[in-house]
Amino acid sequence: MHQYKGRMILHTGSMFSGKTSSLEKDLKRFSIANYKVLAFKPIVDRRYSKSEIITHDKISIEAIEVDSSAEILEIVESKSPEVIGIDEVQFLSDSPEEVLKNLEYILSMGITVVMAGLDMDYMAEPFEIVKELMPKADYLNKHHAVCKKCGADAWVSHRKIKSDKRVELGAVEEYEPLCRSCYKKELEIDKLKKNQEKFL
Repeated sequence: MHQYKGRMILHTGSMFSGKTSSLEKDLKRFSIANYKVLAFKPIVDRRYSKSEIITHDKISIEAIEVDSSAEILEIVESKSPEVIGIDEVQFLSDSPEEVLKNLEYILSMGITVVMAGLDMDYMAEPFEIVKELMPKADYLNKHHAVCKKCGADAWVSHRKIKSDKRVELGAVEEYEPLCRSCYKKELEIDKLKKNQEKFL
């Protein structure tokens, strides 16, 4: 069996950093090597497709929609894959403790788990499950997009639309990757706009 048997591989970073593309490449390599691979995506993420994980570059992988890690475990026990992929892991509905417990059980079965997930939300606050997964991963890959303002490595996804919801699905129309410095400047601009709108 391959060296990644029972190992956890995590791809994280901001939006547009290539997390899902890296997940797709990993799963494709395992498929080419004739391992039984299953991919999962949270049911809330229907930006491009219900039954596929689709990268921002429009590369697709067939995937099973799930709500929680408990559902993933149930399917894994019935279908017996050797490798599983989970995209947008931060959108799973169960608690970080439950996700960790179920993933540990899957890993104990000798199954390789490859995941992709946002490290932080639009306010630069860590997603709890990804924060917990990072030290647990056997292989951790922090990806960087390109800052839309200055071209440096991006640090976070800045939301361009008006919304205070923590989870607001979107792509280039709604978000832009920014470095730390440009992000802080944009926050000041957003704050100024909000204050101006109060007097309109």
